[in-house]
Amino acid sequence: GVTFEEKCNAALSFAAAIRVGRYGGGRQVRASTVSTALAAVNTSIALAIDQQPLKVQGSKEFIPVIAQTLSGWRKEDPPIQKKMPVEADVPEFLAEAGRLPEANELGRAVGDLSLIAFYFLLRVGEYTIKGVRDESKQTVQFRMQDVTFFKKDKRGVLRQLPRDSAEEVFLSADAVTLKLENQKNGWKGVCVSHHSNGQEFCDPVKAVARRYCHIKKHTTVGTTFLSAYFEEGERFDVRDSDIRAGLKAAAAALDYEGTRGIPVDKVDTHSLRIGGANALSLNGYSKEQIQKMGRWRGDTFLEYIRESLADFSMGMSMAMSKSFGFVSLEAGVYNDVTESTIASDYNVAVSVPSASAA
Repeated sequence: GVTFEEKCNAALSFAAAIRVGRYGGGRQVRASTVSTALAAVNTSIALAIDQQPLKVQGSKEFIPVIAQTLSGWRKEDPPIQKKMPVEADVPEFLAEAGRLPEANELGRAVGDLSLIAFYFLLRVGEYTIKGVRDESKQTVQFRMQDVTFFKKDKRGVLRQLPRDSAEEVFLSADAVTLKLENQKNGWKGVCVSHHSNGQEFCDPVKAVARRYCHIKKHTTVGTTFLSAYFEEGERFDVRDSDIRAGLKAAAAALDYEGTRGIPVDKVDTHSLRIGGANALSLNGYSKEQIQKMGRWRGDTFLEYIRESLADFSMGMSMAMSKSFGFVSLEAGVYNDVTESTIASDYNVAVSVPSASAA
């Protein structure tokens, strides 16, 4: 049999190989990535022999030698460089660029999908394809059959539009719903919807309608991704790299670094999802509403509400400078404050009924 020491040495050798990128692209990875890989190996072995060789029996914790190694690597890891949010002006810039006479179909698709991603708080894998598909990912991209349009009737009630409606009818829709077949957190069949914002072009409902109508002209296959676009009858798909390049170009053109303090290298595909969440927060929408729109299971989305934005701290210092003259109800546990507070006036207006009123 294998001794405990041999098992530890094998696990540490494997962990070190992952750490330096021997099984990846040759780049050192973070401790969290090593931890995930070790946990996967441990689970696979446990399913085969009903034992967890890399974890303390009856616990979710790694055996001490692995836990100590991972702890050391976490201390060595540099801080995570989080991406920064963008406002609606970035996807609007791309949408307007796609509207120009010289724009090609890719440019139009990038503009529309950027608008859709911003308003619907989408993950990049939900509306683009990657150069190399990772089959381990649960997220399934939006398809033509996942889109439903609505238009108000004479009484102002939303009615579903038939799928064979004319292009001008789809483009005049008042609302649209997107259904997700599957997503990163395992939720299935989740629907997200938006109403028209009233804008003539940079409207999320119209953006979905433009993609839907473009694809519908070339194919009736319901499983066609919304990332699809056609040039001279040949199908292509918008890639995450296309969106990334467009966002960086738009942020540079709008001088995000000079006017907002956001370097272009901090703008990426995730900036749309972060930006949409921030836009909702700054406009007073509750955490619950933002969580539902973004389809977050827990409160991890709070990381995206960037406290570094000036708007979040506006007025805080003035509010904090106000003195309320409060008294701790626990004060008597440590000190008797009765004598010093009994003669103090309460800072409230008390209305005493007059004798005539009585």
